[in-house]
Amino acid sequence: MPIVTIQITREGTTPEQKAALIKGATDLMSEVLDKPPALTFVVIQEVELADWGVAGLPVEEFRRLTGGEPKS
Repeated sequence: MPIVTIQITREGTTPEQKAALIKGATDLMSEVLDKPPALTFVVIQEVELADWGVAGLPVEEFRRLTGGEPKS
């Protein structure tokens, strides 16, 4: 029984976007690990923007300095 936790910043993610994340994570577990969708649980946790950091900086400061999101 897999449990997938997705953490995102609280910035207005829509119910439709959350549903897409849940479906995508469930499908991935099914395809890659052959886990039954009915036994796959997905939890979305929204974190306040002030409580999120990247590259050693609060994310808002990182965005100001770099002009956007981190590059992969």
